[in-house]
Amino acid sequence: MKSQALQELVKKIFGDEETKHQFLKDPDSVLSQFSLTEQEKKAVLNTHAKLGLVNSDSPQLEATFGPTSGWWAPIP
Repeated sequence: MKSQALQELVKKIFGDEETKHQFLKDPDSVLSQFSLTEQEKKAVLNTHAKLGLVNSDSPQLEATFGPTSGWWAPIP
């Protein structure tokens, strides 16, 4: 995941309960807060629809993206 905006979105969803609940209620309102490309927005929505993006304990999500340790690493 190379996009800084995408990394920030994922960190915000997993690190902030209010954002997580807002994403579950209205994903577009959360996505609009980040400078994502249309392709990134579609990818996030497709992933959420298929795997439940906000479920950090989702085995399917982990299998799809591999270990998540890289998601939290600071951006150089």
